[in-house]
Order: sequence, then C-alpha cells, then structure tokens
Amino acid sequence: MMIRIFFIILITFVFSSSPVLAVKITNVRHLFDISHDFANPSDVAVSENGNIYVLDGVNNKVKVFNTRGEYITSFGRTGSGEGEFSQPLGIDLDSSGNIYIADSGNHRVQILNPEGKFEAQIKIAPKNVPADPTDVAVDEKRNRCYVVDNDNHYILVYGLDTLKLIDTYGTSGSEKRAFRYPFFMTLDSKGYLYIVEVINTRVQVLNPEGLFVTFIGGWGVEKGEFFRPKGIAIDKNDRVYVSDSYLGVIQVFDNIGDFHSVLGDIQNGKVKKFKTPVGICIDKSNRLYVVEMFADRIGVYSLENE
Repeated sequence: MMIRIFFIILITFVFSSSPVLAVKITNVRHLFDISHDFANPSDVAVSENGNIYVLDGVNNKVKVFNTRGEYITSFGRTGSGEGEFSQPLGIDLDSSGNIYIADSGNHRVQILNPEGKFEAQIKIAPKNVPADPTDVAVDEKRNRCYVVDNDNHYILVYGLDTLKLIDTYGTSGSEKRAFRYPFFMTLDSKGYLYIVEVINTRVQVLNPEGLFVTFIGGWGVEKGEFFRPKGIAIDKNDRVYVSDSYLGVIQVFDNIGDFHSVLGDIQNGKVKKFKTPVGICIDKSNRLYVVEMFADRIGVYSLENE
C-alpha cells in the first residue's frame, strides 16, 4: 500500500503543471466525446472518408460513427462464426475501407468489407500456448499485414494476397527483437513497425525487414518513461504518441525515440489527464482519437501546435 501511495504522489508531481519541472506540452483542443453504450472499448480506427470505427470488445461489436461523432451503424455479435467475435481487441483499416479485427478469443484475424460483411479470416496456429492476437496493422505498400500474438510474444507477418504466413519476428524476452506481452502497434510513413510492450514497458521499433531499430521509453513514472503503455499512434511528422493506461497521460516522442512532450489541455495549459487511455489513432486531418476504456468513451481532439 505504501509503495502504491508513493507512486501516486510521484506521478502527480512529475505530470503536474509546475513550471519548475519544465515539461514540454503539446496542446490538444477537445472537440467532442463519443459514447454509445460501450462496455470497455479498446481500439479505434478512422477511414479515408472520416468515418470512425470503435471496437466495443466486451459487447463484441464494431460501432461506426461519422466525422461529427454521430452513430451510423454497428455489426458483429458474440460467437465464433463469420462476422462474430470473442473479446476482440485491435482494429485497422486499409485504404479501401476493409476492416481487420484482431479477434483474440477466437485466435484469428477477421477481414470484413466496408459494410461489415465477412470476407476472409487468418486462423493463427498455436505455438507454446493458443494464439492471442491483440492487434493487426496493414501495410499495403508491401502487401502484408502484421499480427501481434500477445501470449506467444512475437509478431506474425502475413501476405495480404494469400493470407499465408511469410515470416515471424521476435521471441520471448527483454533483449532486442524480443518481446514480453506485445499489445498494440502501428506503422510510420516508411513502413517501420512500432510495437508496444506492456510488461517490458517500452515501444520497440523494427524496420520493414524485421530488424531492430531502437527502443522508446522504459519503466518508470518520469517523463519519457511508462508504467503501463497500451496505445500508439504516429502523426504526419512521424512523431510517436503513446498512451499510458495507469499514468493516464499520452506522451510524444520523435522518430528516434527521444522524449518530445506530453499532451496538455489548451484551455488551462496543464497536462491532459485521461481515464485509462488504451487505443489511440491520428487521422489525416490531424485529429487525435483516444479510447478511454473505463470511461466507456472515445475522446476526439485537435492537435493544436503540430
């Protein structure tokens, strides 16, 4: 209990608005929230036309909203059949609007068309334990998609045309090209892969060939460090945004892994605190979407000074 109290005090101190600490802030302006009977939503993605896709995992649904956050439709239900889900966690879209879902409880990735109709699936074979896909990232330039297998501690690479396994990256551990419970991931403009490792409390960056590039962050509660990193997004300048579900903040790094800033509220100039932020994304209009899991909402923000 005393250790927990110490960390709470330290977190409050480090991410306060005190000028003594001189923590650089990247301001965001709150636009609106999306709430729609969510039950612990986990991830969000935005299509080319601006529609917002929210993965409502406990409800085993994908819910779709327009650019103003107004409800359009939903699809999915509990089960193991086509278009059904069991504890889905991660989502990505391709440029045609096809939807890729990391359907973790069913040990697969499902691919749906823009209307939510089942198209195909990638069944992920077990390794040491049954597969636990927690996220998927689509790389159309290289005709491949990446899948995180959380419980087996590696990244799987599949061809988009064949949906066959073509490579695996990593193993269990804490060294370079090793992972401990990788969770969410994203790609930058050059095809580099950024993978959040929850237990190693860092982001690991691999190049398109799967070779190690760098680590971002590390365990701690000071700026540039993580306690429970979860979500990741990259803006048009290839700056890296990482949500920390325990600290309740989103930190920003440059593309070589150096700390840049922490998100702040433009209205009061203080560090912006979120309630259990997990999946995040940034669209082509420079809007940031933050899934606040325990608040059952998605916050939509404008990045003001990027």
